[in-house]
Amino acid sequence: MRQAAHVLTVATQRQGLVEITREIVGWVAGEGIETGLLTIFCRHTSASLLIQENAAREVRTDLEAYFARIAPESADYAHDDEGPDDMPAHLRAALTQVQLSVPVMAGRPMLGTWQGIYLFEHRVRPHRRQIALHLLGD
Repeated sequence: MRQAAHVLTVATQRQGLVEITREIVGWVAGEGIETGLLTIFCRHTSASLLIQENAAREVRTDLEAYFARIAPESADYAHDDEGPDDMPAHLRAALTQVQLSVPVMAGRPMLGTWQGIYLFEHRVRPHRRQIALHLLGD
């Protein structure tokens, strides 16, 4: 049994979904672990992770619009220390997830044909987000 760890830094430009599949798949391939489990962890409270379709751009557009409707920036929140997008960002992160587990087989994450791994940036301004990767296997 072996393990490997890495921190992936992702620069976001705006609110929305940023696909990080290629970077993660590349890192896993370079570790030489054929079979195992990959844990992906977002180290932030105003961003999250999703596995979602990566073929049709409209899926991302619709997801972003849905989260804007259910956690709007125009609402009157008690917590607004960092601006009007602060509390909605925390709500959107709470409704999604900050950790994913993906099986690894033949040295690759076992994603479906149309699945991609996304960082979901919930803040308006650009950020540098850290994603911790941990791979355990043989």
